[in-house]
This record gives sequence, structure tokens and C-alpha cells, in this order.
Amino acid sequence: MENNQIRKVRKLSQHYAYASLQMHETIAKSAGLSGTDHKYLGFFLEKGQMTAGELANLSGLTTGAVTGLIDRFEKKGFVKRQFVENDRRKVIIKADTEKIMALFVPLYKDFRSASEELLASFVDTEMAILETYFSKAIAIMENTTYKLSNPHEKQS
Repeated sequence: MENNQIRKVRKLSQHYAYASLQMHETIAKSAGLSGTDHKYLGFFLEKGQMTAGELANLSGLTTGAVTGLIDRFEKKGFVKRQFVENDRRKVIIKADTEKIMALFVPLYKDFRSASEELLASFVDTEMAILETYFSKAIAIMENTTYKLSNPHEKQS
């Protein structure tokens, strides 16, 4: 591929990332949250429940920051702390996914509809290219995150 094409797609990718950040920040503010808190709620929507340690591993936050995050979510009724029956030292954070979805579905309604309409406009071969790009781009980002999070580990 020609360097100009790569540069053009790279610029579009950056612009997409910036537009995404701005949109999610705006949605978060509309929901009464910070942009990062909004995105961390996504982990609960995906998993339903987890320990604070699991959330720290997923988010990259310190355990102290995760405690503050859970406190904020609990105050808003998005999550509840629940002791594990056979080990009261262990606490599971359970999400109220219905409450979280009730807050976000109306805010994402137009975006979701327009996005689905856009995706439906692609033929199967174009969709396959998009899937390949996003899958590989996600793997690159996850690999970069891992390497930067583990600088003393020998890299291959």
C-alpha cells in the first residue's frame, strides 16, 4: 500500500478515536458521569459482576482508585457490594445492569440506529474487511497496553 494511503487511513483512524472520545464524554456528562466512569460501567455491563481486583486488572487502575470508583457507582445505585458466602473477606461487585441500561439506552439510541444503518450499507466482503481491521487493531492495542503495563517483562 502506498504511504499516502496509509497516512490517510491513519489520520481517519485518529479522527475516529478523537470523535469517539468526544461523543462518549458528552454522553457521560448527559448521564451525570465522568467519561472514564462511563466507560468503566461498560466492564460491568459486559461481565455483570466481578471482584474489585478483577476490575483493577481490567481497567489498569490501582486498587485504591477502584475502591473510589465502586463507591461512586454504589452511591448512584449502579452496583452493590456482596460478600461471598463461604469467604466473607471476598467481595463481589454486582451490577444493576437494568438501571445502567435504562440510563444509557436513550442516550445511545440515535447513534446506535445510525451506526446500524451505516453497517447495513456494506456488502459482505466489506464487512469482512472491517471485522478483520478492527480485530487486528484491537489485538495491537491490547498488546501495546500489555507491554507498557509490564515494562520489566522480557518482550519478544
